Amino acid sequence: MNDMFKNVLLWVVIAVVLMSVFNNFGSRTGQNNAALSYSQFIDAVKSGQVQNVILDDENGIKGQLQSGEKFTSYAPNDPHLIDDLLASGVEIKAQAATEESMLMQIFISWFPMLLLIGVWVFFMRQMQGGAGGKGGPMSFGKSKARMLEEDQVKVTFADVAGCDEAKEEVEEMVDFLKDPAKYQKLGGKIPRGALMVGPPGTGKTLLARAIAGEAKVPFFTISGSDFVEMFVGVGASRVRDMFEQAKRHSPCIIFIDEIDAVGRQRGAGLGGGNDEREQTLNQLLVEMDGFEGNEGVIVIAATNRPDVLDAALLRPGRFDRQVTVSLPDVKGRERILGVHMAKVPAAVDVQIKYIAQGTPGFSGADLANLVNEAALYAARMDKRMVSMFDLEKAKDKLIMGAEKRSMVMDPKEKKMTAYHEAGHAIVGKIVPEHDPVYKVSIMPRGRALGVTMFLPEKDQYSASKCKLDSMISSLYGGRIAEAQIFGWEQVSTGASNDIERATELARNMVTKWGFSQRLGPLAYSEEEGEVFLGRSVTQHKSVADETSHTIDEEIRSIIDKNYERAEKILKDNEDILHTMSDALMKYETIDKDQIEDLMARRPVREPQGWDDTEPPNQGVKVEDAVEAKETETPKANAAEQN
Repeated sequence: MNDMFKNVLLWVVIAVVLMSVFNNFGSRTGQNNAALSYSQFIDAVKSGQVQNVILDDENGIKGQLQSGEKFTSYAPNDPHLIDDLLASGVEIKAQAATEESMLMQIFISWFPMLLLIGVWVFFMRQMQGGAGGKGGPMSFGKSKARMLEEDQVKVTFADVAGCDEAKEEVEEMVDFLKDPAKYQKLGGKIPRGALMVGPPGTGKTLLARAIAGEAKVPFFTISGSDFVEMFVGVGASRVRDMFEQAKRHSPCIIFIDEIDAVGRQRGAGLGGGNDEREQTLNQLLVEMDGFEGNEGVIVIAATNRPDVLDAALLRPGRFDRQVTVSLPDVKGRERILGVHMAKVPAAVDVQIKYIAQGTPGFSGADLANLVNEAALYAARMDKRMVSMFDLEKAKDKLIMGAEKRSMVMDPKEKKMTAYHEAGHAIVGKIVPEHDPVYKVSIMPRGRALGVTMFLPEKDQYSASKCKLDSMISSLYGGRIAEAQIFGWEQVSTGASNDIERATELARNMVTKWGFSQRLGPLAYSEEEGEVFLGRSVTQHKSVADETSHTIDEEIRSIIDKNYERAEKILKDNEDILHTMSDALMKYETIDKDQIEDLMARRPVREPQGWDDTEPPNQGVKVEDAVEAKETETPKANAAEQN
């Protein structure tokens, strides 16, 4: 913006100067003199009104009358003019024609054309991005990479938490940039690039910025989609321009975010036409490891889809290292929360370790959002500090969805929802190897009328057959509770998502994980893929019809077994089912403390923060407000919703 302002100001100054010169010449040549015809001039001479005249060799006449008024005229080739002037006593002067007038006339005649050419050149330079080559609609071949000088990157490794292994991998690259001679003495070469792989929000971009901040080198950042344009050859041109800029600022770092937008496997497109993305990828491969070296330029890329990248892009010499930035474990989450909690005023009751244990599956971005939501909630409550209660409310909002207090439920439907959620909780509490029940609520959240949330006590990376069976049993607990209390004819559609998830679990147990003794440890399913993911377009069926029928029978067997187990549990504990439903109708939300009281058949203590002066929502039907459909919570991966 500043460069464009300077260019506009320069052209304005030039135009003002040219106009001043033009006006100055006009004022010197015109001077507002009275123009007299030749007959008027002769009459004035004969009547003695002319004081003096100046004659030039082009028959031009300038003069001054006795009154002091100046005039101009033009004389034909009159041989008696001089005699008439002398006879009338007029002072005569002669003046030769000046060369300046001819030059000025040429300039004046060409000035409009020159002005138009100048304006056209100015606008073309602006459209092409000027000297910088950026920002204009015609700067197709110019790189859109934004360069940050070494003093502009303030992020360091101290700002990155929760990914210690990834930090160790890239710290060596920083040492390469700071002191390459130490490695070159032993024949080592600076890595050409590093590919950061991991789920969204795990800190891949932050880690790349920290590398630049620690190494104190220029940092070029660009997205993979910035290379692709509607015109052929533009992407390859931008790649060339980006590496040319990087070589001028070597040593430096180029960071390409979401490289899968341009680096997908070649040959995946349909049709036989030219693929602009493939040309861009080819140019990127050449620049990273071609005939021309790019010493001192390290390319760092980030993606969450490494499976679709071209094999030539992943080989050593281009991306020498693949750094996996995975979701943080409980210790990593605790450190990440510590970094973000240091920026907000925290109350003395805040236990970061407890919050970290209750947020499995959260990424660094999710944890930052959790702290921000807690701060916003505390501000809405006019608090001066963020308390543990605020963090718990923020966690519930992110995992289960925002509460819909304005959408109240019909008492009958609310009662059915209470029994449904109580069925989930009771079965999940009794079956073996199931995650602990964290919270049960019949407060509408998102598209769900209620939610039963299970949170694991520690990070889990695999699941046993016993645990999977228990999950299926708890998923059917809601439907069974409805049928047991209200009758089969009165069950609702609230279990649709439960049934879908239970069926999916059973199918995976049979076809992917080999938990069927009848079919054995064989994989009967293929990974699903889209056409444009860089893989084969064609899909083929890998099982026979008879085997497919056997698979369906095994799935049905798993479902029936766990359904019957859940049904027996709820029949044996029907008194707890009634008391838990009553507690939900009274409090709307109960946590693990109240659930422990209910399962032990003790009097139920009041939930934290419960206000008995505000009655629960009741009295308005919800058929027209929300579909009674469940949504799985991906963060904790353990919520049963109605």
